Amino acid sequence: MAQANINIRVDEEVKKEAELLFSELGLNMTTAVNIFIRQSIRQGGIPFDITTQTDAFYNPANIKRLKESIKQIEEGNTVTKTLKDLEISDHA
Repeated sequence: MAQANINIRVDEEVKKEAELLFSELGLNMTTAVNIFIRQSIRQGGIPFDITTQTDAFYNPANIKRLKESIKQIEEGNTVTKTLKDLEISDHA
């Protein structure tokens, strides 16, 4: 099979992060890009959803609640119970 070269431009920091990720997966950039291209061909499109939608979990109400919880923990306003404590109170 004849090979061809593709030159692409990408932000330097993005490239470094991608190389680190792919290295952890045992891949180099060329192999990772080839996997992406082959999967695109197999699926007849981009092999993942491209959307402006974000994970519903990270909605403003949940983010607010998470920040409040973190603040409570940092201030020491927590109650600690063991699983045994919870099981006992569940049967009471």
